[in-house]
Amino acid sequence: MAKTETIRKKKNKYNFSKAIAYIHTTFNNTIVTIADDKGNVLGWSSSGTVNFKGAKKSTPFAAQTASETVARKMFDRGIRQLDVNVKGPGPGRESAIRALVSAGMKIISIKDTTPVPHNGCRPEKKPRG
Repeated sequence: MAKTETIRKKKNKYNFSKAIAYIHTTFNNTIVTIADDKGNVLGWSSSGTVNFKGAKKSTPFAAQTASETVARKMFDRGIRQLDVNVKGPGPGRESAIRALVSAGMKIISIKDTTPVPHNGCRPEKKPRG
């Protein structure tokens, strides 16, 4: 008696089309994370994971490449709309957002969540001299 093989299709576990993109830019690196509305991370990429090393990690082109790779992954999973949170003073802020748009994502809102010090920490005591 021969066994009959059944072909199972992989069920898509993501049944939503809207997510939140967190772009964290520093002077050394850019990290792009895409999460759902509850905060569960669906995918991420950084300048270092797309094979940029050293000073090239901090360039806008590295940020663009990182956000393109994660946007392509999310586009295949069915995500089409993004809320964007940008954090940090790095050079890759705008180019990362533009790469998300060029990958086919629709940007609903852009929010800048860069922390601003109000008074800073206590300064060092003055040197005696």
